[in-house]
Amino acid sequence: MARIDLNHIRHAYGANPKSDKDYALREVHYGFEDGGAYALLGPSGCGKTTLLNIISGLLHASHGQLLFDGKDVTRLSTQERNIAQVFQFPVIYDTMTVYDNLAFPLRNRGVGEADVDRKVRETLDMIDLASWAKRKARGLTADQKQKISLGRGLVRSDVNAILFDEPLTVIDPHMKWVLRSQLKKLHRQFGFTMVYVTHDQTEALTFADKVVVMYDGQIVQIGTPAELFEKPSHTFVGYFIGSPGMNVLPASIDGSSVKIGQETLTLGYQPQIAVGAKTELGIRPEFISLSRDGMPVSISKVEDIGRQKIVRAEFAGKPIAIVVPEDGEIPADPRVTFDPAAINIYADSWRIGREG
Repeated sequence: MARIDLNHIRHAYGANPKSDKDYALREVHYGFEDGGAYALLGPSGCGKTTLLNIISGLLHASHGQLLFDGKDVTRLSTQERNIAQVFQFPVIYDTMTVYDNLAFPLRNRGVGEADVDRKVRETLDMIDLASWAKRKARGLTADQKQKISLGRGLVRSDVNAILFDEPLTVIDPHMKWVLRSQLKKLHRQFGFTMVYVTHDQTEALTFADKVVVMYDGQIVQIGTPAELFEKPSHTFVGYFIGSPGMNVLPASIDGSSVKIGQETLTLGYQPQIAVGAKTELGIRPEFISLSRDGMPVSISKVEDIGRQKIVRAEFAGKPIAIVVPEDGEIPADPRVTFDPAAINIYADSWRIGREG
């Protein structure tokens, strides 16, 4: 496995890009640690697959340098980079047995048959397909075929990284959970460097140690699931992570106070904000409490989803969501309080820390 360094990588599909809007991938400068599990998370068109294909060598970046363990691989082919890539739809040989599908990449590299047999059997055990070794791949289910695609990456001892491009799209919900769990187990057991592309926050947050959130061709935050939830660096991260997402409300800052409509809250610190910046307050629905005291709200709907209720309401003329425990009281004359420690302040969509 390898450390992967992206040194000022940018990519434009058109010729002669002149501004940021001409780039499908704006500047990325980041290192993936050897043995790390990373997820590239974001909506369609945000640049995540472009970035993955640059790492794999399917695409050569317009600008910048790509290093594997300090070696410049910017212009090397996928084969020369020793990358295994698992795609959205399984890429396997239907006429071969499961065993021969896994053996093929090793035989293709001239590995001795005794070593082929050892590695294939080890991998079959890893992906829980040992009992299917002699079966033709043609008759297998979608999740079994995707396991074979995964196994073809795991069977090689020379891979620098295993890359996944939305690999669970064609898998049913239960099997998605099973395969995610197996991938996590394999990562813990063998320490493969893994980079996983998805638009599904559940997949990203349950698989990765670090999640790379992408929006509009750029990385807007890299962090652990807890960091993305508690301190979203950008309002997009707040919207995108969580269900429901973070409430983002227009606000004005006056020293250490923030005003939303006619309501004023004390922050306990003074954000340093440039003159003319658009300011907003962000707070997760989980950190708003309904009570008989506090600031007035008007409730429009209550969604009971089992373990909790999602209350849709209007606060200071803006819609907000509030998460209430399953047995939580919803007062007849509701009011809300915000947890001061959970309030985030944003200037032009970027979070302003307590340090300024």
